[in-house]
Amino acid sequence: MNQSDEYRQDSLFDGDFSAVGEGLGYRGPVACMAAGITYRQLDYWARTGLVEPEIRVAEGSGTQRLYSFRDILLLKVIKKLIDAGISLQQIRLAIAHLRARGTVDLTSITLMSDGTSVFECTEDNEIIDLVKGGQAMFAIALSGVWHDVEGCLVQLPTSPVTQVWTDELSQRRRARRAA
Repeated sequence: MNQSDEYRQDSLFDGDFSAVGEGLGYRGPVACMAAGITYRQLDYWARTGLVEPEIRVAEGSGTQRLYSFRDILLLKVIKKLIDAGISLQQIRLAIAHLRARGTVDLTSITLMSDGTSVFECTEDNEIIDLVKGGQAMFAIALSGVWHDVEGCLVQLPTSPVTQVWTDELSQRRRARRAA
């Protein structure tokens, strides 16, 4: 069962994803490896709504989330921001801002930070304006993150979107409940 349209998070990355395969999803452990995060982080971010799986959410014991390429791209960006010292609260605000703006092609955006706030830079002259404030900043070019995630996912296993992964224990529990 997919998420209802009213609950579904807005897509943050639009574009041609044909190179990574249509109709493919990535299970949690694969998403973690590609994004460089722990499963505990992935689970927490999914439960708190920071990055909800686009393809399939977990629906109880024995079911697994299925992440899209866009989801993994966002996970990697969040990881890079955390590594740069940005708080998760600020990251949530930055992502909400980008979603609200409805930015179509995020590969042309560079994210910048002074260690406290996250800024969006879409043109070269904006970088100059930001640096004039005297704050030291770093930049994350999303096109580089895109290529990094894409290259990593090519080597990792995929899961068909229609396939439901359950373990034996979960199947027994469901059979007991149904009886």
